[in-house]
Amino acid sequence: MNHWIIECRIGRGDVTEEPIEESESEVFEEDEDPIETLEARVGELEKELQYSAAEMVNVRQRAARDCSDAIRYGGMSLALKMLPLLDSLEKALEAVDDEEFGSLSEGVRLTLEGARAAMETEGVVKIEVGTDFDPTTMEAIATVPVPEGSDPGSVIEIVEVGYMYHDRILRAARVIVAEDQ
Repeated sequence: MNHWIIECRIGRGDVTEEPIEESESEVFEEDEDPIETLEARVGELEKELQYSAAEMVNVRQRAARDCSDAIRYGGMSLALKMLPLLDSLEKALEAVDDEEFGSLSEGVRLTLEGARAAMETEGVVKIEVGTDFDPTTMEAIATVPVPEGSDPGSVIEIVEVGYMYHDRILRAARVIVAEDQ
């Protein structure tokens, strides 16, 4: 079957007919209406254009969300590096005898309070450990038999304090949990 393409050169008004190969893009069957085929192709291209426009909207929204997250969570790395400092100050405060080292103890306490206040203004807060174990904010590092007065699955001891950075876990609280028997 021979297929023909009609070429019109703009400006000269020449119309030539040349045979084309089967592999070239738009091939019309003899019994096919070229207008219907082109209208169908236009419909397909309009649909592709709509999909592309929707994808661009999604890309813009994703970029805006990523930018917002970068601003909101940009200090997370620094906050994570500051946690050992808070831990060390807490341990130093626990280890210092107030009577013997009163001014040193007071200095460590003020430094710890200042560091905590600075961290809180940046969105870092302590994870409050309730009576029940919460696997979303806590890590159970050990279980012990249920002591008297405690319920199974309750937190017996906090080994390491956990922290949140805005709504994300910076470090899970490490706890010892009463064993559920």
